[in-house]
Amino acid sequence: MTKADVALARTNGFLPSDLRLEQWEDIRPYFQELDEREIAEEEDLRQWILDKSELDAFLSESFSWRYILLSLNSGDQQAVENYHHAVQNIFPHMASFEQKLNQRLVHSAFLDRMRSSQYTTYLRLVKNAVQLFCEDNVPIQTEIQLQTKEYGRIFSQMTIGVDGKQMTLQKASVLLEEPDRARRQQVYTKINERILEDTQALESLFDELVQRRDQMARNAGFENFRDYSFRLLNRFDYLPEDCLQLHQSIACEIIPILDELNLARREQLDLDQLRPWDLNIDACGEGPLHPFTDAEDLLSKGIECLSKIHPDFGRIISLMRERRMLDLESRPGKKPGGYNMPLQLTKLPFIFMNATRTLYDLRTLMHESGHAIHFYLTRNLELISSRRFPSEVSELAAMTMELLAMDHWQVFFPNEANLIRARINQLENVLKVLPWIATIDQFQHWVYAHPQHTREERKAEWLTILKAFSSKVVDYSDLERYMEFLWHKQLHIFEVPFYYIEYGIAQLGAIAIWKRYRETPAQAIKDYVRALKLGHTRSIGAIYQAAGIEFRFDQEYIAELARFVREEIRSLIDQLNAVNRNNASSSVRGNTAA
Repeated sequence: MTKADVALARTNGFLPSDLRLEQWEDIRPYFQELDEREIAEEEDLRQWILDKSELDAFLSESFSWRYILLSLNSGDQQAVENYHHAVQNIFPHMASFEQKLNQRLVHSAFLDRMRSSQYTTYLRLVKNAVQLFCEDNVPIQTEIQLQTKEYGRIFSQMTIGVDGKQMTLQKASVLLEEPDRARRQQVYTKINERILEDTQALESLFDELVQRRDQMARNAGFENFRDYSFRLLNRFDYLPEDCLQLHQSIACEIIPILDELNLARREQLDLDQLRPWDLNIDACGEGPLHPFTDAEDLLSKGIECLSKIHPDFGRIISLMRERRMLDLESRPGKKPGGYNMPLQLTKLPFIFMNATRTLYDLRTLMHESGHAIHFYLTRNLELISSRRFPSEVSELAAMTMELLAMDHWQVFFPNEANLIRARINQLENVLKVLPWIATIDQFQHWVYAHPQHTREERKAEWLTILKAFSSKVVDYSDLERYMEFLWHKQLHIFEVPFYYIEYGIAQLGAIAIWKRYRETPAQAIKDYVRALKLGHTRSIGAIYQAAGIEFRFDQEYIAELARFVREEIRSLIDQLNAVNRNNASSSVRGNTAA
């Protein structure tokens, strides 16, 4: 399946098997039929919901393919036109009709009889959508959808010259892991200078997005876009104040551990000052780890690794390979980043990423595989709403898979010292990402609470927040011009506002599941799979409980999880030192014998 307008698989029989989405008129009759259909009894309503779910799945997959093809080659004008056409000429009609159908559903005389957990969750989402809908926001939403793609276009065209060759920023960032410090500094400088070339374009883009988003919130009756976003993201289980508590807990419990790790790094590297280009190199001063040779090698080893966690996990990714549902290799013109895209009718996901032979790529594949496996495990749930997960749950699936897989990385690292180095790197990154998540989230809280801010005010607030969540051991002197716009690198701020704190919430949950896995592996996996299979048929808290963990934000809980990771890192460092001593001793004995 390689075209956005292909005839898609059917599940329920409501739509014809040869239906294609090219114009609004192709699907208008099915919206019309649902709007006019008589619902005389409970079973009629149940069938109506199933048919609407099939229509939603068809539209979801059609739009997903357009997005995938645009991601694969941002220079493909046909893909660009297909995507823009759908957003401009199909989506607005869909949004208005969707509201009509949702209103019909919530006013149905048989609604109270829909009492199973999947319907309870679904109806809560529908009622929220009805309350939030505003006709004036439809054209604004269309404009925003088109504008946000400009961010990906700008970054996809960024390259720098290294050793006489042009390379993408993602490929160039790999060089920050090399032992040559002067070269790392040079690459760091080139990357940031290149991003600064587009500073004005990115600043202008964000200015426009902030104003449009603020207008949407006010149109819908909200004081600000933050409060509107919390409702729009269906955050029923926690409040903005909980996020602020999480920020504070991270500052109190995670930053001191990072300072400790950075002091050790500075000492191991024998540096007077630890600079930002010293943060990605192995703390022992070794060269970068290369867990695989190419995308096919990454995939083969990834399947083997996942199979060791649970045989079904490997089988699912193998099926995706057979169906050509992965595009892993980095190349010019590809959208930066990585994602998993559920295909709601095909009942298979698609994994997109930019592999460049790094440890980060290995983590990315495990992460996206977690998303893919999550979706596959829910493929037989009736309603599309049950297969669309709260991000706090979907990221729990993905981040947990990263940590579970780490215990089986022998597949990628037959050398014991390299295996331990990779695990230390992974756990350090688990901690490093939490302050960055808090930084990005707190910045967005401020931005949308002060929508009329100036660029200078925004810059000042960003620097204040960044400083609060940065390690005091790292020396950023003379780099202020890079720091001022560091947030430009974060796609989520531009494309999916407020979708980032979920990573922090899920990371804490993933640590908790991994902790259980270390204690009772079989039960931890059983509970993890059970939680994933629930899809979105329960609340976030109930799904976390099914996984055998708590849904908490308080400092005491975060301190407990942070201590566990800290002790694991210390244990791994001790193991690495022992291996290195043993290797050195063996080398001396060999030389003596010679």
